[in-house]
Amino acid sequence: MKIPQKVADRIASGLKRFQPILQAAHARDINESDTVVIITDVLQYVLGYDKYTEITSEHAIRGTYCDLAIKIDGRLALLIEVKAIGLSLKDNHVKQAVDYAANQGCEWVVLTNGVLWQCYRVTFGKPIGHELVLELNLLELNAKRAADVERLWLISREGLQKAGLAEYQTQREALSRFTLGALLISDPVLDTMRRELRRISPDARIETEEICVVLVNEVLKREVLEGDRASAAKRLVSRAAGRMLRKMPTPQSAQPAAPADVLPTTT
Repeated sequence: MKIPQKVADRIASGLKRFQPILQAAHARDINESDTVVIITDVLQYVLGYDKYTEITSEHAIRGTYCDLAIKIDGRLALLIEVKAIGLSLKDNHVKQAVDYAANQGCEWVVLTNGVLWQCYRVTFGKPIGHELVLELNLLELNAKRAADVERLWLISREGLQKAGLAEYQTQREALSRFTLGALLISDPVLDTMRRELRRISPDARIETEEICVVLVNEVLKREVLEGDRASAAKRLVSRAAGRMLRKMPTPQSAQPAAPADVLPTTT
């Protein structure tokens, strides 16, 4: 997605400004409260959120609090759980952040210690699930590299408004090993393989079922074909195939030939 130059410039200049601040804070091993102060400034000066109207601190959730919340046009768009800058982010921190988001019906949550930013998408199934969509180390990003600026844009105000994270997640899902695995054993791809194998070995009698068995048992890893994500990928491929079939033109039923003009007989 094309990023407006003004926004790209703000992100790049803000990143350069805050990288030495984060490095110094990490060296001093500042506490969580001071880390929240720096992150609030990053949210404003790098990511474009208004500190007074869009960034809320200590957002109450069922008797406890999430450190920061982003509201755009009054709608909760992002929850941010902050840990001290010297603290490594762990699975129990992720669960805490995801629980906050699930309780608020918020699809996106960020876990960060100021340097490392992990963005998760929450799925509201039974049980509640989550997927790491984006991970950024602000000290490793290069303000002069367009790809780094684009990745940081995804969690900016403009990125959220343009549904950049959702689009990025959709692209990642399409290229995931689960989707590619499901695609390889789908009927259209198996039919194509069968045609190509018959071209390679014209005398061989190869059926799609045989190809599928080899792919499942000898080519693909079992983890790619089993589990919740594999099942979701198979549904995705199946829906895409269904849409393609619905778009195919319906053959016109045979129409009787129009009778030829009968010339009057002459006497």
